[in-house]
Amino acid sequence: MKKLLTLLFTVAIALSLTTATFAQDTAKKDDATKSSDSKDKKAKKDKKAKKDDKADKKTDDKMKDSK
Repeated sequence: MKKLLTLLFTVAIALSLTTATFAQDTAKKDDATKSSDSKDKKAKKDKKAKKDDKADKKTDDKMKDSK
């Protein structure tokens, strides 16, 4: 009986430790994913801003030529 209780408690402790370990790994992966997503969004935003600047410059040049 004593061996059975020891085995039961050992399994319970092992299960709780592995659950915590997997939860931490998932959180780290989510943080990495979020940071890479935010970098992608920032890069797209910068690219769009540069494109808009070029379009504005072309429009300004056309207006100067028409005068």
